[in-house]
Amino acid sequence: MSQPVEKRVSSPCVSICYLDEQDICQGCYRSGQEISNWGDYSNEQRQLVMDKVREREKSSINYIG
Repeated sequence: MSQPVEKRVSSPCVSICYLDEQDICQGCYRSGQEISNWGDYSNEQRQLVMDKVREREKSSINYIG
């Protein structure tokens, strides 16, 4: 029996591309390195980045959640 195809983790890009002084994008909360490597990351690596993104967003001044 074949295994189900895993859905690829999508980029969190929101087309607001501005890296702050800590090299974090103010639109998607990824680092410049994470943005550059996104296309090469495995799904597991992408999920780890998304975990960091959620934490960075919560720590941001603009968080409304």
